[in-house]
Amino acid sequence: MEYRYFGHTMAVRMEKGEEILSALTALCKKENIRLAQVQAIGAVKQAVVGLYQTEQQQYVTRTIKGDREILSLTGSVTEQGGEPYLHLHVALADEAGRVDGGHLNEAVVSATCEMFLTLFNGKIDRKRDPQVGLNLFHFL
Repeated sequence: MEYRYFGHTMAVRMEKGEEILSALTALCKKENIRLAQVQAIGAVKQAVVGLYQTEQQQYVTRTIKGDREILSLTGSVTEQGGEPYLHLHVALADEAGRVDGGHLNEAVVSATCEMFLTLFNGKIDRKRDPQVGLNLFHFL
């Protein structure tokens, strides 16, 4: 991975074989990123995506294998318990242009991932909401 700062924006290039969430988490720890918006495009060879079932308060996940273009990867970096908390969604296209996606749990880069992080001053924590069953924004 390589990255550069441009004011309050960071440009990040992830390499073939890197796992996006673990690489981004490591970057946030290294650079003390506490609050950011994430946008990315690129290509992956495998991804695990999910859908949150509100009635059951659980994620159902599925693995997508094979080359896919990242049409959109978007989300946020906040914190929970002093650690980076990533909330990312992805839309992936196959060779026929069919799109699949959801909440991103894992993705392995096949060629590159070009990401921009818009950095914000401040902090938003996460707190579990028992009614919804998710870790929601907790404004301090």
